[in-house]
Amino acid sequence: MLKEFVKSNHYKFAEEASDWEEAIRMSCECLEADGTVEANYKADIIECVKKYGPYIVIMPNVAMPHSQECAKGVHKTAIAFMKLKKPVSFEPGNAQMDARLFFTLASCNPDQHLANMTRLSELLMNEEVVAALLEAETPEDLIKIQENYIEG
Repeated sequence: MLKEFVKSNHYKFAEEASDWEEAIRMSCECLEADGTVEANYKADIIECVKKYGPYIVIMPNVAMPHSQECAKGVHKTAIAFMKLKKPVSFEPGNAQMDARLFFTLASCNPDQHLANMTRLSELLMNEEVVAALLEAETPEDLIKIQENYIEG
């Protein structure tokens, strides 16, 4: 999965975001760049978080930005990865709701989306992989993490 992010240019490394909304916008950039999603998608995700709360923070340091399945402006089913050096807070004062790793989901094919979710869940259940991702700084690091922790 990590190699796929690199191969498809669905990754971004950044120092920081000014707030969680900016982090979501940044996490969608590479999906927009290749036409996977249209520009409206990031605003849809932000509106969902405002409406439902920070449901996208699935564990400390990890957020999974997404909107509804088959959302308007989604043309392909994909996941993009973004890592921030400095965490962004979805709930100020609650460090459990800070995120540095973003796995942004786009879905227009339910079967493919479910397969992606399963693979992503398996990846995130491996504490060593999550720790290595928090240290990653380059696409080459993503490839090494996959080779060292997933394929080995």
